[in-house]
Amino acid sequence: MTHTIEVPGAVIAYDVREPATPSAEPALVLVGSPMDASGFVTLAGHFTDRRVITYDPRGTGRSKRTDPAPESTPVQHADDIRRVIEAAAAGPVDLFASSGGAVNALALVAAHPDLVRVLVAHEPPAVRLLPDHVDAEAAVLGMRDLYQRSGLGPAMVKFIEIVSLKGPIPPGFAGEPGPDPATFGLPTEDDGSRDDVLLGQNLVTCCLYQPDFAALKAATTRIVLGVGAESEGELAHRAGRAVAGRLGLEPTVFPSNHAGFLGGEYGQHGDPTAFADALRRVLAG
Repeated sequence: MTHTIEVPGAVIAYDVREPATPSAEPALVLVGSPMDASGFVTLAGHFTDRRVITYDPRGTGRSKRTDPAPESTPVQHADDIRRVIEAAAAGPVDLFASSGGAVNALALVAAHPDLVRVLVAHEPPAVRLLPDHVDAEAAVLGMRDLYQRSGLGPAMVKFIEIVSLKGPIPPGFAGEPGPDPATFGLPTEDDGSRDDVLLGQNLVTCCLYQPDFAALKAATTRIVLGVGAESEGELAHRAGRAVAGRLGLEPTVFPSNHAGFLGGEYGQHGDPTAFADALRRVLAG
């Protein structure tokens, strides 16, 4: 069932899937960013034995922003997630969070650990924790600047390049010419819009966010940092390991890649059955 709630600066849409029979298991919340709830259809289908909650982050899918600010922050997204959990009367929950959603979930647990029993944060792209953070930060800011100058196509090409790059980010990455956007099915002409939810709204605030490690270490939440078996060396994988290290944790390796839970959403196929099995084991402890 789909619901909406009004929050400061947005109207948030969220979905609640009830189990076929009553369950004593905590509700499972699935969170991405900027990916919306449509990316979790396959993974949610593997957890029909418990309540599953998904939502569209502000500015994506069915969730509409009502504030004029050009960017949204992980703290804002975390507060949105809090409000969804409370509106669904679902806490304390188990929370699986992917990519930018993992950054937002770390902010949530730092502020409201009582709402989350187990957090599985899968490959949060927290670039300031990387050994090559100076070049990684410059690349993120450079992509935002390229987007503001030239529009979606050229900037998205650089984003595609950086997320698949193995190893440290080279100096001057954002300033190097990229492939023709048409190669990736992206627009070659600038339509003048600057409201892309990734490049305009979330890229810089997400990637440059620094988690509150003192609060996370003090939290009652059991925190698990996940990384993909096939994404070793990529920016988000390396950042996930860095976050784990700062928390004194050994990262948990999940099947497939950064989006290993996808089962055809957005035309991408990971290994969702094996991924869901691994997630179930991790949640069980």
